[in-house]
Amino acid sequence: MATQRYTVKDRQFWKIIISLLFASLFIFANMYAVQPLLPVFVDEFQVSVSTASLALSLTIIGLILGLIVLGFFSDRNGRKSYIIYSLLGSAIPFFIIPLTDSFAVLLILRFIQGFALAGVPAAALAYISEEIDRKNIAYATALYISSNALGGMLGRVLTGYLTDHFSWQLSFYAFAVTGLLLFAAVVYLLPPSQNFKSSHLSFAKDIEGFLFHLKNPALLVVFGLGAILQVSFTGIWTYLPFHLEAPPYSMSLQAISYLFFAYGIGVIGSPLAGRAAEKFGLRNVRLAGVFILSAGIFMTLSPYLWMIVVGLCVTCLGFFTSHSLTAASVGQQAAHHKGSASSLYLVSYYIGVAAGSSLLSPLWTAAGWSGLVLFTAILPLLYITFITLFRKKAGSTAR
Repeated sequence: MATQRYTVKDRQFWKIIISLLFASLFIFANMYAVQPLLPVFVDEFQVSVSTASLALSLTIIGLILGLIVLGFFSDRNGRKSYIIYSLLGSAIPFFIIPLTDSFAVLLILRFIQGFALAGVPAAALAYISEEIDRKNIAYATALYISSNALGGMLGRVLTGYLTDHFSWQLSFYAFAVTGLLLFAAVVYLLPPSQNFKSSHLSFAKDIEGFLFHLKNPALLVVFGLGAILQVSFTGIWTYLPFHLEAPPYSMSLQAISYLFFAYGIGVIGSPLAGRAAEKFGLRNVRLAGVFILSAGIFMTLSPYLWMIVVGLCVTCLGFFTSHSLTAASVGQQAAHHKGSASSLYLVSYYIGVAAGSSLLSPLWTAAGWSGLVLFTAILPLLYITFITLFRKKAGSTAR
């Protein structure tokens, strides 16, 4: 029998938020730690830009596989164990990676690390949707997403700083130790699931339920938006270090890493978006976030560094507004197998990360920063326009 769900007035609500904040801080710092290091890998391992970008995209591919597998099993076995062991499993490779002088081995370990990372995102959104009162789900999800933003920011800034002053190997050891500490904290703080209902169906039936989400048009629109948002956002941040280390900016890795503090806007923007959605409607605020995202990307075309910085801040505000509310809508649209639905959203989302980090490399090579900016700014607007026209056409046909 399900127990009462937690609201913002409950102590357990905040224990959940703090636990998931710790978990996602490490997971997303871990995931994106290599992004500012790509120019370093190009020089140290003598590889091409597109090969160096695999240090991120192969991690994402491992994550995608993990989301499918671990999201499926979290619907059968519960949420908490996948969250805590994800922290442990993703911390261990940080002890091993600095010991290798082979970039191929580094890539293999990052792929394995990506799979281990998946436990937190595969279970966290489903955990929130099951344990938090429906009126507070959007707010709780926004707080969780804001910690994603904070983790991504800290991971990029710390690796950039430590690499510039010491070495990238030292930064990885620092991540390893931090991961073990946060693992212990989350084991202690995160409450057990109270409303999780284990699936006792056959694997075939569970797989059928997993795939059922792909027949839901409303969820497919959400999955597609998640992918498009990340293609644009990741594309900008992946190639930003190459843009700014070249003349006329000629910035150091440490200086470039400070620009990732723009993610702090996302830390603030996501909870505000959750509150705004309660007042103005989720879809309206999400649409506004998409327009803000594109406007911020366009601003980075400026030759002036200060305008690029402002554009990056606006980009982060728009992205984390639209992403947090897109993620929140998954739990509302899925009537069952919520862990699978969350995982499928994140699969599409991280396909966008992989595409933005590696598949845009030919565009960067052929058209440079201007071509990359124009593509990534226009893409979300085209998707929103297409979906709006499709819905209007479907509505007129139904009438």
